Amino acid sequence: MITEQMKQQLIDIVGAENYDDSKAGRIVYSYDATPNFQSIPDAVIAPRNTKEVSEIIKICNKERIPIVPRGSGTNLCAGTCPTEGGIVMLFKHMNRILEIDEENLTVTVQPGVITLDLIHAVEAKGLFYPPDPSSMKISTIGGNINENSGGLRGLKYGVTRDYVMGLEVVLANGDIIRTGGKLAKDVAGYDLTRLFVGSEGTLGVITEATLKLIPMPETKQTMLALYEDLEAAARSVSAIIANKIIPTTLEFLDQPTLQVVESFVNIGLPTDVKAVLLIEQDGPKEVVERDMKAMARICREQNAISVQVAKTEEEANNLRTARRSALSALARLKPTTILEDATVPRSQIANMVKAINDIAQKYNVNICTFGHAGDGNLHPTCPTDVRDKDELHRVEQAFEDIFAKAIELGGTITGEHGVGVMKAPYVEWKLGKEGIAAMKAIKQALDPNNIMNPGKVFAKSTRKRVVITR
Repeated sequence: MITEQMKQQLIDIVGAENYDDSKAGRIVYSYDATPNFQSIPDAVIAPRNTKEVSEIIKICNKERIPIVPRGSGTNLCAGTCPTEGGIVMLFKHMNRILEIDEENLTVTVQPGVITLDLIHAVEAKGLFYPPDPSSMKISTIGGNINENSGGLRGLKYGVTRDYVMGLEVVLANGDIIRTGGKLAKDVAGYDLTRLFVGSEGTLGVITEATLKLIPMPETKQTMLALYEDLEAAARSVSAIIANKIIPTTLEFLDQPTLQVVESFVNIGLPTDVKAVLLIEQDGPKEVVERDMKAMARICREQNAISVQVAKTEEEANNLRTARRSALSALARLKPTTILEDATVPRSQIANMVKAINDIAQKYNVNICTFGHAGDGNLHPTCPTDVRDKDELHRVEQAFEDIFAKAIELGGTITGEHGVGVMKAPYVEWKLGKEGIAAMKAIKQALDPNNIMNPGKVFAKSTRKRVVITR
C-alpha cells in the first residue's frame, strides 16, 4: 500500500508527469503477453536516470513496496505481471544509445532501447549485434537481458547472455554497481554480469548495458527444405550438426503452423507438406556456398522432397518474416494462444517432436509446433479459449507432460522465455531442491526484503512430477 506521503516522495523524485496511479494507467501495465495473468499495480513510475532509479528503490526498500522493472511486456512467462502489486518501473526516458565504440567493438545503451533500433544503428556502421528475438521490433534491451532472450540466429551466434559485457545495476538497497566492461578478459571476482542476465528483475534493476558487437557477415543465403515426414525433418537437423556444420538459422515449422502462417503473410509458403526447415548461413562467400550445398545434400538424404535456395534478398526476407510471424498468425485462431518453450539436446529433436504430437492426441488438443530446431528449442503452441475450462485443463496437462518429456530427454523447461510465474512450479524438476536453495540464498543476500519482482522464479508450491527412469 502506497501512502500519500510515499506517493509525494516518489513524485518529488521523478515529477508528477512520470508517476501514474490512475485506474486506467495501472490497468495498462497489469498484464504482459502471457495469457490468463493479470494483476493491478499500485502505481507506474518512469525514472529519467540511474540516480532517480536508486532513490526510488531506497524508498521502496524502506517501505517494503514491490518493484517490477518492465520493458515492452512481450515476455511469455508472466515475468512482468505485478502479481504482488507495488510499482511497475518503466524506462521510456532511459532509451538512448550512449556510445558505439568501433575500436573496442561495443555498444553502450540504456535499458529502454528497442532491440531493432539498436541493430539498425550498429549495422549502419558495418557492425553486427546477432541476438534477434521475434519481438525485436518492440522488445527492449533491458527486457532481453532480464529474460536472456534468444532468437533465430541463436544456433550460430548464441543468445543475449553471450553479448553482455558489462552492466550498471541498482541493487535492492539502492546501491549502484558496475560489472564487467569493455574487456576481452576479466576474472576479478565473481561473474556478476552473468548473474544478472536472465534474473528477470529479481536481483536488481539494470540501468545500462555494454554489449559486444562483431563485424557484419560478408554474405548470406537462405534455403527452404520441404518434408512429408515430421521426423525426417527433425533427423535432418541432427544430421546437419553431426556433419560439423553450424548454420546461422535452422528453424522448424510443422504443417498446422505453415497453414496458419501462409494465410497470414500470403507469400506462397507450401502448405501441403508436413514440415519445413528454414535454413540460413552467413560468412565468407565460399564458405556459405560450400555449407549450403552440403546442407541441401543432407536434407535430400533425409528424404526432403524439395530443397530451394532463395533467389533474392526479398524472397529470403519474406521467409524470415513468415517465421517471425508464427505467433501472431496462430493468435488469430482462438481467443487464447498459449506459446510454450521446451528445449532438448539437438540429437533429441526428432523424439521431442514425436512426443509433442503424441501428447496432443492423448489430451485431444491442437498443438502447432515451430521453433529453433538447430539449438533444440521448440515452441509447442496451443490455440484455445480460457473460457472453456475443460479444454484449458487438458491444455495444462499436455504442457506439463511436454515439460516432463523435455527433462527426460536431457532438456529443460524453458530455453529462452524465462521462468516468471508460469514456469516457477516446474523449476525444481530441473534444478532439484538443492539448486532452488542455492538460488534462494543469492536472492536473500541481494534482496532481503523481497521487493525486486517478488513472486517470480520461486514458486509457492512445486508441481508433483511422475518419476521418470533415465
